[in-house]
Amino acid sequence: MSTSLRRRAIGPMARGRHSRPVRLSSTATGSYHRRTPLPPSEETLTLLQTYENLSPQPVPLRTVLSFGEQLSPESVVASAHFTLTEIPKRLAQRVRSLDCLPFIVGTNPFIARIHELYQQSFSALATYPAPTNIEENRAFTRRLESLVDAHSDDIPIMAKGFRESARYISPAATSAFLDEIIRSRIAVRLIAEQHIAVSHAIETPQEGGAVTRELGIVNKKTSPKELINMCARFVTELSDATLGTSPRLVLEGDLDATFPYVPVHLEYVLTELLKNSYRATVEHHHDDPGPLPPVVVTIASSLLPPSPQRPAYMSIRVRDQGGGVSPANMKKIFSYAFTTADSKGALSPTGDDGLDGGPYAAQHVGGIAAIGDDSGAGSLFGEITGKGLQTGLGSIAGLGYGLPLARLYASYFGGGSGLELVPLYRFGTDVFIKLRALDMMGGDEVMI
Repeated sequence: MSTSLRRRAIGPMARGRHSRPVRLSSTATGSYHRRTPLPPSEETLTLLQTYENLSPQPVPLRTVLSFGEQLSPESVVASAHFTLTEIPKRLAQRVRSLDCLPFIVGTNPFIARIHELYQQSFSALATYPAPTNIEENRAFTRRLESLVDAHSDDIPIMAKGFRESARYISPAATSAFLDEIIRSRIAVRLIAEQHIAVSHAIETPQEGGAVTRELGIVNKKTSPKELINMCARFVTELSDATLGTSPRLVLEGDLDATFPYVPVHLEYVLTELLKNSYRATVEHHHDDPGPLPPVVVTIASSLLPPSPQRPAYMSIRVRDQGGGVSPANMKKIFSYAFTTADSKGALSPTGDDGLDGGPYAAQHVGGIAAIGDDSGAGSLFGEITGKGLQTGLGSIAGLGYGLPLARLYASYFGGGSGLELVPLYRFGTDVFIKLRALDMMGGDEVMI
């Protein structure tokens, strides 16, 4: 074997996953090309090996929220310490899971971009000195916000990568990987956003000591009615712009019910379901004379002693007459990348192929949405405080990540919560979502 061939044989593949021959370099058009990456530093490799022995364990949501109950400089500093303890362990696990992807999948430019981003974020937090006072926490919070912002479009980027790599990895393996990484992402975002929220709260205290509805990321009086109406207004605008018309919304049931929940999660689930129902209704009845049948949303709260004034669960049904789901598609309806939409993105007003980043995407919302918008309208703190619908809606239909993600977010807090789709083929579909109230009373501990 010649010297050159021997060098080729002991190249990046033989040295391990950390030396993938891929690095993303953006062009003027926003596309990416491949070039040889720099391997991780010895410090990063050593840190990863250290954190491999610190396997993350589920933590009670109560612990995460406790830092916002009695705000003080001490509680905020304690929150910073907790954040710096928990997040690096989860990021290290994600780096290793990306390492274990099939080599050719890992060399996809979009997947490689995510891999590199996770490595950078892990290194940044694993080496960050723990704040000891509010001033130091202020700098840490700014750094944390920048990292949160950097990961805003992880899901649509991964979606592109897995779409391009579909021939090299099975659908089952793709689903298992995405379920794991997205669940971990939710936990990381909850911890990070909670710390950002309490850090902002101590900087801007309520006037007159007023009691706020927010406990950091959790709104103690989340109103399904308000969120449904907000999501429906946006989906109506999107449907009118892309399909030329839209059905009307009928809202019924316990319209005044509220419950403690993470609003941005519910926004995402509701918007995905309404997008599906609106599109199905318009397409199924496009040749029918007369008005479109309405999309009917029903709210029902379930009460549980010893707190009868607060529901233990919130249930919502979305009913449409959009023709239902064919039996042939039912087994695939919750599979990533399954979609009945035009694969060429004909319904996408932004040219982003309908990719959707889930509730933490930072796209601008205002009739159309664009991945990577730099206008600042998609502020991270705005996602939590409800200043805008931050769900990253690029089109009325896309790559098929909407329903799997919606079910994952609906079921994330456990306790019997989840999403169920019941089709009446050739007539319509009922979708039921059951959400656990995130109060601190009764039931099993909510873990993240």
